[in-house]
Amino acid sequence: MRNQSFNFDEALKQLQSGKNLLGTDGILTPLIKQLTEAALQAEIEHSLSTTSIDTRKNGYTRKTVKSTSGQFELKTPRDRSGAFEPQLIKKNQTKLSEDIDNKILSLFALGMSYRDIQKHVAELYS
Repeated sequence: MRNQSFNFDEALKQLQSGKNLLGTDGILTPLIKQLTEAALQAEIEHSLSTTSIDTRKNGYTRKTVKSTSGQFELKTPRDRSGAFEPQLIKKNQTKLSEDIDNKILSLFALGMSYRDIQKHVAELYS
């Protein structure tokens, strides 16, 4: 699946044309993907700023994740030492829980930006 950016105007057009809201090619799938990746980025930044281990970012690992809104490829950040353990989607986890899925959507629906959601996730894990 290619890297997509969520566009409200395009989503509205797709919804009006009858495209599914959920599913692999659903309207909400790119939004869930973007917000999940933003939250994971906040997690690693918080982890690196609070750890006593001398480490730094080391790219991403790609994995396919299933959620209630569909299936998508997720870029999970990693660190050089391998000490970073994401909390939102743990290593080897391939299913996004419905609870997390709904929380991410509700934060965005409340008008929070990607940056605000990143800060919120970082506060949750501090």
